Amino acid sequence: MQFSLRPGAARQLVLAASVLSAASFLSSCNKGADFTKTKSGMEYKIFKNVNSKYESREVAGGEDPTYKDRVGKVMSAHIEYRTAGDSVMMKSRERQFGVPVRIPLEALAAKQLGAEPEAFSLLQPGDSGVFRFNADSLYKRNAHQLAPANLKKKGNFIVLTVKAVALQTREVAMAEAMADQQKMMGEQQRQMRAYAEVQDKKDDATLQEYLKKNNLTNAKKTPGGVYYIITQPGTGATAKPGQTVTVQYRGSLLDGKEFDSSAKHGGQPFSFPLGRGQVIPGWDEGVAQLNKGSKATLLIPSSLAYGKQGSPPVIPADSPLRFDVELSDVK
Repeated sequence: MQFSLRPGAARQLVLAASVLSAASFLSSCNKGADFTKTKSGMEYKIFKNVNSKYESREVAGGEDPTYKDRVGKVMSAHIEYRTAGDSVMMKSRERQFGVPVRIPLEALAAKQLGAEPEAFSLLQPGDSGVFRFNADSLYKRNAHQLAPANLKKKGNFIVLTVKAVALQTREVAMAEAMADQQKMMGEQQRQMRAYAEVQDKKDDATLQEYLKKNNLTNAKKTPGGVYYIITQPGTGATAKPGQTVTVQYRGSLLDGKEFDSSAKHGGQPFSFPLGRGQVIPGWDEGVAQLNKGSKATLLIPSSLAYGKQGSPPVIPADSPLRFDVELSDVK
């Protein structure tokens, strides 16, 4: 089946907690000293936190002679990228659920000057820094292309803000990173469950209204929330988890717009092992209610389809879906 029914990873949600307010920090930076340039042309401001106030820290000549003592270690930090127009490109606090990123510190090579490695070399634990890079140069180094035109509307530079949290040995950093990974996964799952609980109520109301509007009678509901209507009873065996099922299908949004079907693929049916997570959860749950030869309509809430992420451009976020299916074989 060329159109993937695999559930995509849920888009990470914003974690409100913040050790450092980016807005207040940037405000402090803007009121502080002017940017200084390194020999490579990178612009920077370095600040140290003294009694909850930011004070400039001078870096003589744009090089920190103590950096050689940090080479081989790992710096944990919160980072943020913004455009010249102050639009946020990336916040590690949001992407990592408040957990800092870990940056291996290495001896600087010539090609790293004027880019992020040089910026990190100027920071000591507890420092905060603001760095300005030429957008085209940074994109060419990292993505081997010039920066998009719309990104440079208000200036051809990118601002990197860094809060250096701690300096660690590689062994300690690796151990903490593994623990943090578990923490992030737990927080992601918690937020996904909380979001799905609210969205499921909305979707269920939408699906009940759809059933009524389209006069779909005799609908039954699985424990997970999939509505299924048997339109033609089968005579064969009921599908069981682990068995390979073969399905003819047509998938559409509730407004009737088709996004995929067996017909689009030359009428070839789609086969998959039931209950093994190789399709969206709504299929595993809905097809398990059918027996060989039956035809049915499945109405699937978005949390059991493509969720908050959707499947652009054909399936918008938070979209309940309709599938008209025929279970043609069970092996």
